[in-house]
Amino acid sequence: MVSAIQFGSKTIQFSVSYSERKSLGITVTPEMEVLVKAPVNTSIARVKEKLIKKAPWILKQQSYFLSFHPKSPPKKYVSGETHLYLGRQYRLRISIGKEESVKLIGKFIEVTATNKSRAKALLSEWYLNHAQIKLSTIAAPLIEKFKRHKVQPSSIVLREMPTRWGSCTPKGKIILNPELIKAPKGCIEYVIIHELCHLVHLNHSHEFFELQTREMKDWEKWKRKLEELLV
Repeated sequence: MVSAIQFGSKTIQFSVSYSERKSLGITVTPEMEVLVKAPVNTSIARVKEKLIKKAPWILKQQSYFLSFHPKSPPKKYVSGETHLYLGRQYRLRISIGKEESVKLIGKFIEVTATNKSRAKALLSEWYLNHAQIKLSTIAAPLIEKFKRHKVQPSSIVLREMPTRWGSCTPKGKIILNPELIKAPKGCIEYVIIHELCHLVHLNHSHEFFELQTREMKDWEKWKRKLEELLV
């Protein structure tokens, strides 16, 4: 069952499932969905009353997860367009030629393509290649640092994810969105540290945030920068 409450100017949508349980539980997923698990025969009025009391916490959780939702506007891949690389803006310069290439020269990303329709594919491949190298390089010292917590990822892989910057599987595999290559190094470190913390604490408990703060005292600053990147 899907419903909603109003909290100030914010509308919070939620879904409810009922089961043989004693208490009412509220969860905010990384996709920012609000899930309510309620005892059988709990009235919707009681559910909404509980949600209103927890609304500040719900909105805080949704805001937190927002930083993991890439939402950059679609690009046209034309000369003069601005593209990001490691947090810096570069102008796209497209030229036609027989030898296809992508080069970072000064304040420009220069793409040479056999025809202009190839620019997007060439640039995407360039970003992916650089992400494979740079993200692994940035992750290496952080992984080493986390060994003192007696944890280590089983592997780190890149995967395009429409709504996540990163994730950690129960088996310890860390998945990073290659789009992170467009973010500043501090933002990349923040996402990697966040996922490494999940190797110690699977959920977003108080202990999880304490660990994240110990490992990166200014993580909130980089979280904000990552959110700004999405505009």
